[in-house]
Order: sequence, then structure tokens, then C-alpha cells
Amino acid sequence: MLATMERVMILENAEELAKMILQSEIANRYRTCIDKIKNNQETQRKIREFVKVKEQYEEVQRFGKYHPDYKTVMKTVRNSKREMDLDINIAEFRKAENDLQGILDEVSVLIGRSVSEHIKVPSGNPYFDSLSSCGGGCGSGGSCGCSA
Repeated sequence: MLATMERVMILENAEELAKMILQSEIANRYRTCIDKIKNNQETQRKIREFVKVKEQYEEVQRFGKYHPDYKTVMKTVRNSKREMDLDINIAEFRKAENDLQGILDEVSVLIGRSVSEHIKVPSGNPYFDSLSSCGGGCGSGGSCGCSA
């Protein structure tokens, strides 16, 4: 692959775009939320507890409802997950993570659309997938109407 000036310019512009995203308010909020999670002992305790219970859950899943501790473990997992999800630091982190993912999805779609309307951009966001002619999956057996 030959390095042309056009390719060098594209790479430089991509690096500049990445720097802009990293310096954005949303990326800063994301990093702040990660720091809060890492530095809060109560949040860390909830995460450790959930990870421990999740390991038990995975063991129980091997046998399903026939495992002797199935009901107990399932209830414990739900309670532990709820406790972790209700933690303010975890909730703020998930919001910041979704916001940052939204910007990355938007940028990906804009770049893809600037090349061609038929470029498939995996965003994981149904809004962006609905803008595509095929919804991003093409697992519908051709019912989406795309030519892929």
C-alpha cells in the first residue's frame, strides 16, 4: 500500500477528529465518572459483590432450574444487580457512556454517509440503523430491500 498525500491527510484529519472527541465535555464527563467509580469504596464494594454473585450465577446456569440453589442464586443476582444499578456513580457512568457512544455513532454514520448512502455502519443504535436501507443486519432474508 503506497502512502499518498491524500491518505496522509485523511489519517491526520482522523487523528484531529479523535483529539477533538477526547477533549470534548462528554469525554471529560466520562473520564470523571470512571474516576468516581474507582475511588468510591461503596461503589467498589457493590461491584465486587455483583461479580462474586455473577460467578455463582454462571455456575447455576450450567444446570438451569435443576440446580439445587437456582432460586436462591437468581434472587441474589437480581438484588445485587439492582443495588449496583441504583448506585449514583454507576448510573452517572452509564449515562456518560451512552452519551459518548452516541457521539461516536453519529460520527461513524456521518463519515459512512459522506462516502455512500449504501455504506453499512454498525452503530448498535436503532435510530441510526433505521436510516440505513437495510437496518444494519441483513439477517432478514432480503425482506429489508437492500441488494447486499
